[in-house]
Formats: sequence, structure tokens, C-alpha cells
Amino acid sequence: MADLSTAMWCKSSYSGGSNGNCVEWAPSVAPSGVVPVRDSKDPGGPALHFDVVAWSAFVGAVRRGELGHVE
Repeated sequence: MADLSTAMWCKSSYSGGSNGNCVEWAPSVAPSGVVPVRDSKDPGGPALHFDVVAWSAFVGAVRRGELGHVE
């Protein structure tokens, strides 16, 4: 697991502005080969850790609309 104590978190552009379903990720950690993702409503809660290749494939599929409508 990556050390997230100093990670800079970015809110996903797909999260919208309603402060509801917000996902954040830590791009500063990605060079380590891991992409941490968390719920912005619970910043002290757990973070999921994805392999960089798997995360890139997921984001690409979302951008191409391959996963249907994302809310």
C-alpha cells in the first residue's frame, strides 16, 4: 500500500458539482505504479488501490462510453 499521508487528491471531473457522488484520486502517487481512489465525502476513510494499467483502462472505457451512462 502506498503512503497517502501527504498525497494531493483531485476530484474526478465526472463527479459533477452537486457534492454528492464524488470520487478523488491521487495522481502524485501514480508514479509508484498504484493509483489510490477514495470517496471525497470520507477523506479519512479507506482508499482503493489500483494498478496504473488497470486504472488507465477503466478511465479510457468511461471516456469512450463503454460502460454506459455514469452518474
